[in-house]
Amino acid sequence: MLRRHVQRVLAVAALAASVGVSAAVAQTLTGAGATFPYPIYSKWFDVYHQKTGIEINYQSIGSGAGIQQVKAGTVDFGASDAALNNDRLREMPRKVVHFPTVAGAVALVYNLPGLTARVRLTPEIVTGIYLGKLTMWNDKLIAAANPGVALPAAPILAVHRSDGSGTTNIFTTYLSAVSGGWKEMVGANTAVSWPSGIGGKGNEGVAGLVRQTPGAIGYVELAYAKQNRLPVALLRNRAGNFVEPSLASTTAAVAAGAAGLAKDVRTPIVNAGAPDAYPIAGLTYLLVYQDMKDAARAKALAGFIRWAMHDGQDMAAALDYARLPDAVIKVNETALTTLTSAGKKVAI
Repeated sequence: MLRRHVQRVLAVAALAASVGVSAAVAQTLTGAGATFPYPIYSKWFDVYHQKTGIEINYQSIGSGAGIQQVKAGTVDFGASDAALNNDRLREMPRKVVHFPTVAGAVALVYNLPGLTARVRLTPEIVTGIYLGKLTMWNDKLIAAANPGVALPAAPILAVHRSDGSGTTNIFTTYLSAVSGGWKEMVGANTAVSWPSGIGGKGNEGVAGLVRQTPGAIGYVELAYAKQNRLPVALLRNRAGNFVEPSLASTTAAVAAGAAGLAKDVRTPIVNAGAPDAYPIAGLTYLLVYQDMKDAARAKALAGFIRWAMHDGQDMAAALDYARLPDAVIKVNETALTTLTSAGKKVAI
């Protein structure tokens, strides 16, 4: 009996050692935040648990709520598609480190029954819809971008997020980049005062409202568009090309922003100038206190982050996320070396 018990213990230790994690740190971690990366995070957490025995419980509740839980100290890490600016960093009780994980595209999905052609949108159309200035699908501005397409004489319903959202931050950062009027009147944030439309909670809620409502348009992370089988608009980018949100066009946007990201991983990558870049793309981040109180939990979290930056990146493409450029992975590697627990460096 004792011999079998010892054998089981040794087997668990060997499995943990095979992925560079000590059996002593096998435990449960908690995180909360962004719905944008949930499809890949849930995959990562499942695979990592199988490999190491470390269970990661994650609440997909939106970036705004995730940031608040980090601030309150109720989770081991937060997840946000909105990087914290310097003012928000100063509000935190301790220094927070950003770890970008993957990049994704924010797709514009719509519900126009009977229309087989792909809708083409311009920055002026998107801002006009969300400002409440374009209210009908057969508006002259929309028709001009879609020659030969019989657009319906149907009202437009703009759907947005009702919760604090990193997806909203990426979307409104894009709108602020392409429209001075939007920047002045509404601005960019995880939550804004929407001039028009209705709200849905989470990427799931927005996708559900669009799916249920003829004439609706909304913004969701690309994986949610595919899961809900919603048509996705082509969007004119800064180079003047109508581009589909995809793995390739998101990767092009990340590549175009790599130099800026190497200097500051919080740099937005919306409205990239590359000819094949999709213009509403962004990184998503894990938010971690640089000095963590529990040494074992700190080691477990650091080990997961290191794994996600390397082995985890190989899973990104299958879920339509773009992997991190090497320059950003190097920044993450350096940031990992700064993590401490009670002032002592975390060994991983």
